[in-house]
Amino acid sequence: MSDPTSIQPNADTGSGADRGQVAASAAEIYEAFFLPALFDQWVGPVLDAAGVMEGDQLLDIGCGTGAVAREALTRVGADGRVVGLDPNDGMLAVARRTRGVEWRTGAAEDLPFEDLTFDVAVSQFAMMFFTDREQAVREMNRVLQPKGRVVIATWASLSDTPGYAAVVDLLDRLLGRDACDALRAPYNMGDKGELGDLLTTEFSNVRVTQVEGTARFDSIEDWVHTDIRGWTLSDMSDEDYNRLLAAAKTELTQFTAQSGKVSFPAPALIAVGGGH
Repeated sequence: MSDPTSIQPNADTGSGADRGQVAASAAEIYEAFFLPALFDQWVGPVLDAAGVMEGDQLLDIGCGTGAVAREALTRVGADGRVVGLDPNDGMLAVARRTRGVEWRTGAAEDLPFEDLTFDVAVSQFAMMFFTDREQAVREMNRVLQPKGRVVIATWASLSDTPGYAAVVDLLDRLLGRDACDALRAPYNMGDKGELGDLLTTEFSNVRVTQVEGTARFDSIEDWVHTDIRGWTLSDMSDEDYNRLLAAAKTELTQFTAQSGKVSFPAPALIAVGGGH
């Protein structure tokens, strides 16, 4: 992982933290640092759970910078189709560097596609930010073919993710509720029963499994930079950022090895269902 200071934060980055919205410069950091540190490890398990095959028509909802869609493209082959959909222009600006995927701007609650269009719908770590989850699930079912497959990945609970639980506590003490709530938001669907019940309203044979994962960063500095400048708190002032970094170097050392590298458990829930 390269030096995080090589990508400088912008004063205008970050809006709608509770909805996972980021501007273009934060999306660049997300792509360069967050994917290898946290998100890339889930691409294969999500597509495996969906049983993606050659010739499939696949929709990636809340595609972000396109990690899942890029890998899906290699699986569906020349006869398949991959569409990546996201409401955030900053994320899509990065995603569109990959050719072969159809990149579309849109919301999960109002999918801009005809009924019965896709064989597979996937959504990796986006459901937590949907404004109307029930409507999003209805829309997923609407655009799927009979016997289509849906796979949703969300983070497990914050209590199962000790590194981020510690950062949320640190943010609460240093900067107050708004800051810690922004980082808590990605963990608001960490209950297996809640996720399963949501999908069961539209899908059959729903199964939800908690899968172990690991967050890895080259250093505490790298960790703080990635989380703050590349995600839900990307508009934090330099003054607050420096306060947080100084405190993190003292209070988060339990997650570092002698080399200075950071790692801690970061499990996810993977839910699978069948349509119609």
